[in-house]
Amino acid sequence: MPDLYPLLLQPQFHERVWGTRDLSPFYSREVTGGPIGEAWLTGDKCAVANGPLAGQTLADLAQKFGKSFLGDAARDVTRFPLLIKFLFPTEKLSVQVHPDDEGAAKVGQPCGKTECWYVLRADPGAQIGLGLKPGTRKAEVEAAIRENRMEHLLNWIDVHEGDMIYVDAGTVHAIGGGAVIVETQQNSDTTYRLYDYGRPRELHIEDGLRATKETTHAGKVIAGQRQIEQGKEQVNLVTSPCFIVDHFQMKRTWEFRRPRHAKSSVWCLIATGGCGVIESDNGSPVTFACGETVVIPATVEKFLLKPQWDLEFLCASLPVEKVEQPATVLLEQSFSTLQR
Repeated sequence: MPDLYPLLLQPQFHERVWGTRDLSPFYSREVTGGPIGEAWLTGDKCAVANGPLAGQTLADLAQKFGKSFLGDAARDVTRFPLLIKFLFPTEKLSVQVHPDDEGAAKVGQPCGKTECWYVLRADPGAQIGLGLKPGTRKAEVEAAIRENRMEHLLNWIDVHEGDMIYVDAGTVHAIGGGAVIVETQQNSDTTYRLYDYGRPRELHIEDGLRATKETTHAGKVIAGQRQIEQGKEQVNLVTSPCFIVDHFQMKRTWEFRRPRHAKSSVWCLIATGGCGVIESDNGSPVTFACGETVVIPATVEKFLLKPQWDLEFLCASLPVEKVEQPATVLLEQSFSTLQR
């Protein structure tokens, strides 16, 4: 069995009616089919592009290597724990809700779906609907769905480049158009569509209302303090029970070493700008650029990261100890500011 090493993944592109045909500056590929709404960076079927494990998928590697790949922090060492995507919405997505771990188990799913959204780009006026307005009850939601006015019950908030939005399971939500988002979530695709603005798509009202929580921890995350040292800037964007996401900007080579925790986690490095080269004791150097992801297995103790001029990336991992829900703020906006 080959040694594990930093793994460059091939993204998977998914067509969505609300997507785009222009993926620049993140991807140069020509879109010849339907519009692209999502680029899956760490999906189960995403394949390795470098080294002796090339062609094998994340699902293959989780089954084959287990804890040595995913680390002790993974709750299930047979499944890759995090699904990371780029989202390219040009119009509003449906109003949705996802179950928590307990609700997912009741319907035979391996986990719930708590997620977060890092806003890479945002047009002026870009908005998301995040949670129900204070005091809204499920009975009101059901009535509003039937009367085709459910969007009025959501908190619509403006989003800006650099925002991190936390969306814990049970939060009713919708993404508006005009932003490019990096979504980090539990590895689940269980989605209940509550409302679709009168469009003729299937709804999951009963399951969705069962999963809905009237109050949640969702909101804009209060970021941590920026740490600057020798050409490396790091800031914690979110720390939650399901994932940790940090933002890095680098201008100089840096050696990353794993902290000496009792537990370890797989790391996912998602390039959001520039280009870098990763060198480690195992495997050949690997180059990754904007829109690409490198997975660092838990057994890789250290590696050199060499930015090619500048590199901006996110690092997503699992918490190695118990943590609380993140501190967030939620500012309610008037629905009239949302462009229909």
